[in-house]
Amino acid sequence: MRKSSIRRTCAALAAVTSLALAATACGGTTKEDVKDEGAKAATAGKADPNAETKKGLTVGFLPKQVNNPYFTVADKGGEKALKELGSSYKEVGTSSGTDTAGQVSYVNTLTQQQVDAIAVSAQDPGALCTALKQAMKNDIKVVTYDSDTNPECRNAFISQASADDIGRTQVQQLAEQIGNKGEIAILSAAQTATNQNAWIEIMKDELKDPKYKDIKLVKVAYGDDDAQKSFQQTQGLLQEHPNLKGIISPTTVGIKAAAQYLSGSKYKGKVKLTGLGTPNDMRKYVKNGTVEAFELWDPAKLGELAARTAVALASGQITGKEGETFKAGAMGEYTIGEDGVIDLGKPTVFTADNVDQFDF
Repeated sequence: MRKSSIRRTCAALAAVTSLALAATACGGTTKEDVKDEGAKAATAGKADPNAETKKGLTVGFLPKQVNNPYFTVADKGGEKALKELGSSYKEVGTSSGTDTAGQVSYVNTLTQQQVDAIAVSAQDPGALCTALKQAMKNDIKVVTYDSDTNPECRNAFISQASADDIGRTQVQQLAEQIGNKGEIAILSAAQTATNQNAWIEIMKDELKDPKYKDIKLVKVAYGDDDAQKSFQQTQGLLQEHPNLKGIISPTTVGIKAAAQYLSGSKYKGKVKLTGLGTPNDMRKYVKNGTVEAFELWDPAKLGELAARTAVALASGQITGKEGETFKAGAMGEYTIGEDGVIDLGKPTVFTADNVDQFDF
């Protein structure tokens, strides 16, 4: 079986989380009170790695946005794993990628329904804290995946890959495509999305390298993981910056919408586009010359690891403490890193040479 090693959470992610915590209080207490309370809730009990895997559990999946193709694939991965483990899966969520109040409401509902665990992709790092802490007080295990909350508001976070890998490789890809020269922009999802903001901070840090001295980041735009808005934002970027040479869109909805706009415009092949996309969404844009390369992890594996982690937590095999290990079926053995982060692995780069080898 494959041994997956977990890298330490990068400094940029820690900085973003810290800023978000300062800006978004989890209740009427101080940051110190919240941190102490959350730490106690998240690490209560002692792990028994040899404990029997419980069956008959119910794990509620709360994606950032239902009916989003990316989360549909991810959550089906979770559903398949739970079926294999003898437990039940249920999915709830909002149709908007920015409805934090809706996410809070669904967390409260799952808590009232007394599910055994919740797997959530958070729209905002702090907005769900009070509700998630209430769930943990009710002995419900909380796993975040794809987009994290503040660390004290959950037991573990399933990271797609290290934030450092994701942020830097996208800059490196685009820089190569534009010959290390020109204006670039970033088309993100929601302005509050934890993962997006962490990656963007790392992109900005990567761009400080002297080898990128002739590249200028002119704007970060937000499409809110809405196809139409992302399409319009792409159009707006090109109108506002007619000399734009490239766009990075670290969101599957955004990159597809940007590719759709570029492929039908005079900018096709002239303005380079990379970011995070699914092979099924991006295949035709790679083949028609709109996109040279993009990257992603397997979202089904992300959902599967979230489900297996939730069951391991509910079974008492892990508590979310750094250094604990657990077996995730055929995926292999995983070790929990700093702040309860579990790293799925390195992302895959897709090009015309390999995009047909994947189906998700």
